Amino acid sequence: MKKANAWALLPIGIFVALYLGLGITFEYGLDIPMGFYKVPIVLIFLVAILVACLQNRDVSFDKKLSLMGAGVGDRNIITMLLVFLLAGIFVGVVGRSSAESVAYFVLSIVPPRFSVCVLFLVACFVSTAMGTSVGTITLLTPIAAALSVTSGFSLPLCVGTVVGGAMFGDNLSFVSDTTIAACQGQGCAMKDKFRTNFAIVLPAALLTLALILALSLQADIQPTVQKPYSLLEILPYVLVLIGGIAGVNVFLTLLCGTLVGAVIMLFSGAMDFQTLLESAGVGLSGMFETSMVAVLVAALCALIREAGGFLALLGAIRRIFRGKRAGQLGIGLLVGLMDVATANNTVAIVMANPIATEMAKEYGISPRKTASILDTFSCIFQGILPYGAQMLVALTAAGTMGLELSAFAVIGHLFYPMMLLLSSLVFMFLIPEKRK
Repeated sequence: MKKANAWALLPIGIFVALYLGLGITFEYGLDIPMGFYKVPIVLIFLVAILVACLQNRDVSFDKKLSLMGAGVGDRNIITMLLVFLLAGIFVGVVGRSSAESVAYFVLSIVPPRFSVCVLFLVACFVSTAMGTSVGTITLLTPIAAALSVTSGFSLPLCVGTVVGGAMFGDNLSFVSDTTIAACQGQGCAMKDKFRTNFAIVLPAALLTLALILALSLQADIQPTVQKPYSLLEILPYVLVLIGGIAGVNVFLTLLCGTLVGAVIMLFSGAMDFQTLLESAGVGLSGMFETSMVAVLVAALCALIREAGGFLALLGAIRRIFRGKRAGQLGIGLLVGLMDVATANNTVAIVMANPIATEMAKEYGISPRKTASILDTFSCIFQGILPYGAQMLVALTAAGTMGLELSAFAVIGHLFYPMMLLLSSLVFMFLIPEKRK
């Protein structure tokens, strides 16, 4: 029997200290734009693995290599890596022009007064279809800024609406790396996690929409911005969304969406064959770092588990959080703190997965509920971080249009993450989980 050993958690502490310390120094000490994303996270994980290898002298280095190999060779890790890569190819092939068509199509068919409400719905749809909050924010923030300038809606409201809607899809999408990481880490089907998650996010989205509508009815507005769009380019996103909701195999869904998108791009003249291949390669390479982090985290967690680190952490959580409902909150806070430390919700989920699995067994929490909590709380924390990629990309996109905006002004208008936290707590403590 392994013994609990709090010192085995030292590699995680080293990782947090280096990553958070360097990120704060770059971002606020040296005023480097997006300083947290200048820190080489793969290098920091390698340092943490080196520390783990230097610990536990009773186990030989060859044995530690075998442990890391077993951790990386887990079926869930391999599946996660393959889906990451396929999702990257899909986003690369379909391109930004398709998502832009989705946005401008919806904005063209509604009255100006309700344009911010529609902007939230568009952000929800695009992020759910694309599976990336950063990509959605990059795409829609210029639209939000233009909407603010031309219509009279406040800039923080428009940008905060986009960020909130982007986090909706980041949490719920079948092709989101957070969804993939949470489901594969907990060994549950994506459709089961989706159904559990949807019951939580729907009230949050409706409350957010009501708040935006109330503010919109009080605003003085002008006509909105219009740009051309292609209805045909919307089709790949619709296919992926329908396939995901219907529970079609995620590999088949992504392959069909990619093939349809490639055909549309080629025959519409939006891309030639060489550009299509280059775009697929760019989307694929965008997933390399996330994939490498998943591999390194699996190796690191295998060493920490062998040394008794997770037993020590479970013992501490067991003393603080008693009962099934408190255990759910413990899992949520665990992934949230990981996200605060790394400013990356996918990395936070991957790091928290092994510990959350043990906690779920301890408290009798189902895999689909655990995956939902991990994904939801990581997105709540990530959505409001002033140094998170989502916020930094939104501020940068607004700045490129000559508009000054502070992170804290936007945080005051991040209605969706706040409502999602409220809805999550209600479902944890007031509404029991249905037995399956």
